[in-house]
Amino acid sequence: MSLRTDVDKGTGVAVVTLDRPARHNAIDTETAEGLAATWREFRFDDTVRAIVLTGAGDKAFCTGIDRDTAAPQPGSPYSMDDPLLSVGPKSNDLWKPVIAAVNGMACGGAFYLLGEAEFVIAADHATFFDPHTTYGMVSAYEAVLMAQRMPLGEVTRMSLMGTAERISAQRAYETGLVSELAAPQDLLAAATRAAEVIAAYPTEPVQGTVRALWSAKEAARTQALAQAPHLIALGNLPPERQAGLFTGRGSGFRTR
Repeated sequence: MSLRTDVDKGTGVAVVTLDRPARHNAIDTETAEGLAATWREFRFDDTVRAIVLTGAGDKAFCTGIDRDTAAPQPGSPYSMDDPLLSVGPKSNDLWKPVIAAVNGMACGGAFYLLGEAEFVIAADHATFFDPHTTYGMVSAYEAVLMAQRMPLGEVTRMSLMGTAERISAQRAYETGLVSELAAPQDLLAAATRAAEVIAAYPTEPVQGTVRALWSAKEAARTQALAQAPHLIALGNLPPERQAGLFTGRGSGFRTR
């Protein structure tokens, strides 16, 4: 199984784990479908009142789409098949609070998940980066989602610097992307502790508060995301040129 779910009915907290550590928890078709199904199932499960989302192992939270399973895209700028559009809780109409616990790398398509979490707790060795421009691709959905979580200058730098630079957990904490830092061995406990506090409160006011907070930026976010498929269709290099950039890239990067 590429996704693992554990529910503590006593505390009301569910832990959802991306379980593909050998692939840095990259999202394949099975994982994408499993995430969507899990969020929708939680809508009807009153025993689940708060959720922790994390990745297996300590090397990566998630590295986005698994390129070995990525489907070909339509040639029209008015059509796009993006399996990551349905992996987040809000995309599946789930308004129970989700806390992301980031242990290791979080990059690219991982931002679909971080962008729909209520807040992020990270291990002190975690890093964040967006590889799209390095590989000849437009960062549209990812950049827009992170622009809701970080100062514009910070997300712009991350989006444009590609694989040459990674944001450290400390810098992510300083910019507000991360709300708490923890030692790797304490990360899940820290996220679960916060989830248990929230789960102990009456669920209707909690979900109403989540919905109210999301409404604060919803209009701007919706308008920005509506442009994403057209910008991607216009700006992405052809797949064969992208493949050349993937095989030819260096391994060096700076962490700040």
